[in-house]
Amino acid sequence: MIINKIIDEDAQQIIDENDGLTELYNSSVMITGATGMIGSYFVYTLMKLNEDYNANIEIIPLVRNLNKLNRQILSKDYVHPIVQDVTEKIEYKNDVNYIIHAASPASPKIMKEKPVETNFANTLGAANTLLFAKDHNTKKYLFISSREIYGAPIENQEYFSEDSFGIIDQLIPRNAYAEGKKAAENMCVGFKKEYRLDTKIVRLAHTYGPGMSVDDGRVQADFLKNLLNEEDIVLNSDGSSIRTYTYISDAVSAMFKIILKSKDMVYNVSDERNEVSIRELAETMVKILPKKELKLVFNIKDEDKDAGYAPFKFGLLSSEKIRNELNWNAKYSVFEGFKRTLEYLKIESN
Repeated sequence: MIINKIIDEDAQQIIDENDGLTELYNSSVMITGATGMIGSYFVYTLMKLNEDYNANIEIIPLVRNLNKLNRQILSKDYVHPIVQDVTEKIEYKNDVNYIIHAASPASPKIMKEKPVETNFANTLGAANTLLFAKDHNTKKYLFISSREIYGAPIENQEYFSEDSFGIIDQLIPRNAYAEGKKAAENMCVGFKKEYRLDTKIVRLAHTYGPGMSVDDGRVQADFLKNLLNEEDIVLNSDGSSIRTYTYISDAVSAMFKIILKSKDMVYNVSDERNEVSIRELAETMVKILPKKELKLVFNIKDEDKDAGYAPFKFGLLSSEKIRNELNWNAKYSVFEGFKRTLEYLKIESN
């Protein structure tokens, strides 16, 4: 097809792990946030189905800036973009079989500096896409939510299952992201009950891979930028926070299983095998370029409580439900996933 060999391989993995995605043949699929990392992977996978498998899928990317869509995407006659903000009423006349709502701020910088816009993107965006789905005979609607809806763990709470609850202070402006996602989830439940819309919710932990920005302020982005520039990795904290990291193709493969095969409504997607501290992540990433002899440098500062990061250090997602019910298992380790991401970035920079 494609665009970049790493993305092509990833798209093939997603197709293979989902029985060829044959349910999507001869259908129409809308993807909001189609220029973001997650949305673009849905677009690329559907393109590969059309190009290599003659799937005859109409792809409808909803984007704010058409110039951010790859020219190869725009050149296809089966791609019909909608150019608008998702916080506005969606203007499109035809029915749409599937909607994947991926549009949402992901950068801690945006969450910190623009809490109102962050809240609107998550709440109004969900409202507009759900109303559109109700009025356009949509068969399945997938809302991409976040680990952050659980908030900070209650004492001795190590993992969050889908029916768990944590603590979120709605009076902290940065929590507009989490509160907006929670409100959107409630809308999904409401539309399912009141209008019989088949809504699905996926709660993602930290997801990374080709298409992620190296300037969004998250630690994995900072580390990746260091690798790309062949610089020592600088750690500005003790690195004790624990997180799980899921490579993008593994996450998208899981989401296709949810929208096409799941019987329940809500699923966590997180690769507990890749449960690492920030320090362990930095140490792992240094090993990706052994010949460069990069080092891990500590520059520990007083913690900036207003930096825009999620205000908790622990509380991991359990993906036991999706593993048991839908037979999902992540393919890539942290080392392998970030190595692939770095290779993608190097190809793109040449």
